[in-house]
Amino acid sequence: MTTPKRTVLRLRRLLAALITFACASTATACASGDDRPRVVVTTNILGDVTREVVGDQADVTVLMEPGADPHSFGLSAVQAAELEHADLVVFNGLGLEENVLRHVEAARESGVATFEAGGAVDPLTFRKQADGGPEEEAGQPDPHFWTDPDRVRRAAGLIAGQVIEHVDGVDEEAVRDNAERYDAQLARLTTWMEKSFDRIPENRRALVTNHHVFGYLADRFGFRVIGAVIPSGTTLASPSSSDLRSLTEAMREAGVRTVFADSSRPTRLAEVLRTELGGEVRVVELHSESLTGKGEGADTYLRMMRANTEAMTDGLTDAGITG
Repeated sequence: MTTPKRTVLRLRRLLAALITFACASTATACASGDDRPRVVVTTNILGDVTREVVGDQADVTVLMEPGADPHSFGLSAVQAAELEHADLVVFNGLGLEENVLRHVEAARESGVATFEAGGAVDPLTFRKQADGGPEEEAGQPDPHFWTDPDRVRRAAGLIAGQVIEHVDGVDEEAVRDNAERYDAQLARLTTWMEKSFDRIPENRRALVTNHHVFGYLADRFGFRVIGAVIPSGTTLASPSSSDLRSLTEAMREAGVRTVFADSSRPTRLAEVLRTELGGEVRVVELHSESLTGKGEGADTYLRMMRANTEAMTDGLTDAGITG
């Protein structure tokens, strides 16, 4: 049964489509004016997960472009309006989309159903590492839950439930079938990652990254997080000379010579460590916070996690660690 709130949302979406058509501002804008149910997703990683669950049952709009930084990307006026015309908004939350969350809140206040995936999957908190960690953020929620595929499985199932509950016109059985199929693919991913990481000796399971993004992966697969070039959960922070000194000391103590740098950020900060540690640091690029464009190696969540697993396993089983 269609609720009064959903009726209002449909009328608003129809009005927006008519205005867009009348203005004829761009072909893209006009193309988005169909009357299918609409789900808007903030980040491209969650966007891929949501599309797998929704299938052809609704139009899924993803706001974050491939290769963008979720901490710093912003919205155009048209994108902000799309949020308020959606049937459902799916967002990561936990402070990740720092420039977008106010628009999500505005959509919620206007009556749009919203779902915070990060807050619904038992989020971890940043913990101060004994050998250098995000001390200023200790106790704050870590938004990077997608590095644990088991939590993504949970999120995908919850997104399916949200779509069925809040998006009129979808075929409930089709959405559930999509979710079950994708759940099986994620389960196979987890098993494959476990087998891949088993190749890494216990004493080499130590991570240094551009910023603190792999806490969930470390917790799930048994890694130690030595530290990060930017000692923060956001790329918007900057390292101080004392931060770098503390990190290089921790790396020397642990015998770590491999740094994993996010592909959505320049590797310059990680490469500073080459000088600090005598030029013997290897920088390995990962796709940790954003999908790539199509055909660029990490254009879906599944391909991103496989590419990262291979890069991490290779980086930690060769000369990347001396101890």
